[in-house]
Amino acid sequence: MSYMPTKEADFVEWSENLITVSEAHKTELKLPADKLTELRTLHDEVKALHELCQTASYTKLDMQIKNEKKAQLVHLEAVFVRNNLQNNDAMTNELRRALRIPVHDPTPTPVPAPESIPLIEIATPHPRTVQIKFRGEHAVRWGKPEHVHGLECLWGIAETHPVKVKELLHSEFATKSPLELVFEEDERGKKVYFATRWENGTVKKGKWSDIFSAVIP
Repeated sequence: MSYMPTKEADFVEWSENLITVSEAHKTELKLPADKLTELRTLHDEVKALHELCQTASYTKLDMQIKNEKKAQLVHLEAVFVRNNLQNNDAMTNELRRALRIPVHDPTPTPVPAPESIPLIEIATPHPRTVQIKFRGEHAVRWGKPEHVHGLECLWGIAETHPVKVKELLHSEFATKSPLELVFEEDERGKKVYFATRWENGTVKKGKWSDIFSAVIP
């Protein structure tokens, strides 16, 4: 789990704290005694094996047993934190900090509207088909940037270049690149115009790109 230290010595110390604080608050949190006993027993075994493996007398078998028991302890403590602590009605953020587990933020951090403008490349791989490849401002691969839900695209067929984005009357949305538009046979050879912008998961929208065009193949 991301909240557990990755360095083994730090994990052993974190585990000791988790169990000790849980034991101290077992009554108010109504924690099962058998579960605490199981965690304490396994923790003590992992701690002893960890200390043994810091000496010159440990064997490969000692290391193997230690790794297996540590993996078991990580799993059991993750389940314990999720089921018995985080989902506990008596839990407080002050106690979460003492346990060194994730603190619940009662006020979610607002996600701002995307600031960048999509980078676009047009492809016409098949008759009547126009593909709009998109990627982030500094990205190497095609696709949406992090924290962006997808690409909004307004488009329209016109004889002259539109002046305003609102003149593009058709709308499409894509979460994966490319966005593919398929046209009718009698629309081949006509010009289709596009404008694109990012949209995040809270439906906040970025700035429109310039209006660009392609000839329908």
